[in-house]
Amino acid sequence: MAERLIEKIGFPSDLRRLRLTELPVLAAEIRNDMLDTVSKTGGHLASSLGAVELAIAIHYTFNTPTDMVVWDVGHQTYAHKMLTGRHRNFSSLRQLGGLSGFPNKDESPEYDLFTSGHSSASISTALGLVLARDLKGGRNKVVAVIGDAALAGGMAFEALNHAGHERKDIVVVLNDNERSISPSVGALSKYLNRIMTNPAYNKIRTDVERVLKRIPRFGFRAYRAARKLEEGLKNLLVPGMLFEEMGFRYFGPIDGHNIAQLVSTFRNLMPLNEPILIHVVTKKGKGYKFAEERPADFHGTGPFDLDTGIKIDEKKLATFTEAFGEKIIELAEKDPRIVAVTAAMLDGTGLNKFAQVFPTRFFDVGIAEEHAIGFSAGLARGGFKPVIAIYSTFLQRGYDQIIHDVCLQNLPAVLCLDRAGIAGEDGPTHHGAFDITYLRHIPNLVFMAPSTPQELKSMLEFAVSVNKPVAIRYPKGSVPVLKEPSQAIGMGKAEILKTGSDIAIISIGSMVQASLEIANILSKKKINATVVNARFIKPIDEDMLANICSSVKKIVTIEDGVLEGGFGSAVLEFIERTGIKGIRVRRIGLPDKFIEHGKRPELFLKYNLTPDAICDVIIREVI
Repeated sequence: MAERLIEKIGFPSDLRRLRLTELPVLAAEIRNDMLDTVSKTGGHLASSLGAVELAIAIHYTFNTPTDMVVWDVGHQTYAHKMLTGRHRNFSSLRQLGGLSGFPNKDESPEYDLFTSGHSSASISTALGLVLARDLKGGRNKVVAVIGDAALAGGMAFEALNHAGHERKDIVVVLNDNERSISPSVGALSKYLNRIMTNPAYNKIRTDVERVLKRIPRFGFRAYRAARKLEEGLKNLLVPGMLFEEMGFRYFGPIDGHNIAQLVSTFRNLMPLNEPILIHVVTKKGKGYKFAEERPADFHGTGPFDLDTGIKIDEKKLATFTEAFGEKIIELAEKDPRIVAVTAAMLDGTGLNKFAQVFPTRFFDVGIAEEHAIGFSAGLARGGFKPVIAIYSTFLQRGYDQIIHDVCLQNLPAVLCLDRAGIAGEDGPTHHGAFDITYLRHIPNLVFMAPSTPQELKSMLEFAVSVNKPVAIRYPKGSVPVLKEPSQAIGMGKAEILKTGSDIAIISIGSMVQASLEIANILSKKKINATVVNARFIKPIDEDMLANICSSVKKIVTIEDGVLEGGFGSAVLEFIERTGIKGIRVRRIGLPDKFIEHGKRPELFLKYNLTPDAICDVIIREVI
């Protein structure tokens, strides 16, 4: 059996030894291997399937890694990984100790220049590399690859504006896989782009500019008239005038699955030393029928059956996300002022059914978290009750708006932070480890964390009844429920789930049910523990803390966020503020580091957040 082309490629230098006619065969091999792995591990499949030819063409044409490529977000980089020394390990994708599902600087410092999982940053970081290159006298190319959805992010437009102003040698490849910018790629447009990317055309264009500008008295006016004529023609035929006005030369749209055309375009434009935007149109899920038909389902997917495209679902408990989706519909049916807002995470946040039931009261603002928060502030000021559902890690991008536009104004907006704590296989860019720390110190904000999906429903109902800013954090998936909280939600009030005289375990959110299991283990060792479901991170239940401190002298706090500035720190601050003496507090949570990717149970085990591991700490260090 002949050796497959992909087996011959260790790095892009090997790729560049292939004939152009061999590249479509290579693309098919990469797709097959990608499907084989992702069907077992899960991952961001649709975008990566759509970017196979693009990745091949970039590494075939540009002299990587001397020429630098910055991939935005990383949803589209699986082919890139296979071509840059990681094909043999690709089966370990998203597994603990294996390849990351996103670009990762520690995994491949030469080819993954940044660890990236948040969108719209590639043009900014690429422009920084360009200016660094020029300051050092370098001549290498720098390429930013960004998707059409990510381009809608404000940071991308800020970077385009700056890059156009600097007039430096930078290449931006727009991977338009939703056809949101160009609904069709016409024959006339293709013909015009063949002309515009032809080296002879660009040389003549430059020479004509130079000659026109030298004509005495009328030269500059003649040049401007010629430019207006060219822009007018392109505006009629090409959907790129926005970029031209920002200082970029625009080329496209180009068929992103035609490798020969991609390679020809890149080669023809290589001599240009100015800001260039190349608009490439691709199809999400390309080469796999089910992903082409249902790209949203295969954007981020779990394991699935290759033959049917049906996901292999493990038997699971009700999830927090499902509970949120159900409850917000119920509340909206009773209160017409409730509206829902998300930032390009309709399905992931559980708002898909709400959008169907209340289409005029649902707003997906795209990848624009800052705008989502500011927009919601306007809705609140206008008399509505916005519920904003965003992943914890992405809410970081709207931090100033939370403070300035919502909390400073003391507006009744509800922030629902899905994927709080350890998010799993997507790794450090997606864990929600920092939200307790970055939210609990903001004035006017009420901050809660439910221990069960049912408690989330109660908290959401409470949140929309409070006329002030509220945040609720909850994890991905579900938790085993040992005891459902029974007391009604009261402002700043915790619930004691079990009483004991030796030690108090005060937990928040998803760690509460684990704390009940810890108490059961300790009781078998004749250690009686009080278990408190704190419920509120802010305002913390000071009456409960005072009573606990008067009955026991040993307190353990448990959370699934970073310890620095976390919930346990709030308990310590209360003890320091009130001057209570003789209390020993042991805080348990995540360490001061970026947590790698892996399955949630694996990461809880590694970072000693399982009931058995926490019991060992309590027995060894506290009792």
